[in-house]
Amino acid sequence: MPKKRESRGRHKGDKGYIGRIHCDQCGALVPEDKAICVTRWYSPVDPQLAQELEKKGAIIPKYPVRRCYCVSCAIFLGIIKVRAEEERKTVPKKTVF
Repeated sequence: MPKKRESRGRHKGDKGYIGRIHCDQCGALVPEDKAICVTRWYSPVDPQLAQELEKKGAIIPKYPVRRCYCVSCAIFLGIIKVRAEEERKTVPKKTVF
C-alpha cells in the first residue's frame, strides 16, 4: 500500500514514542506531533470596557491560551484549509505488466 505522505502527516522524525493529547473541540485522542495547536491571547475584561480603562491609564492583562485540535476539527473551525487538488501530492500510477 503506497504512503500518501512521507511523514505520514506527523512531525515525529526519529523521536520514538510520542504521547497523546485530547482535542479541545471533540475530545479525540491525537498524537502530540499531529495536533494543530493555536495560541490566542485572552482578556477576562470586556473589549469595550478594556478600551475605556486603557484610555484612563489602566493596564489590562492578557493571557495566552493554547488550544490543540485534531485535523478534522481544525479544518471545521477554519484554522487550516483543504488544499486544491492541483496542490496536493500526486501519487504515480502503477503499471501492470
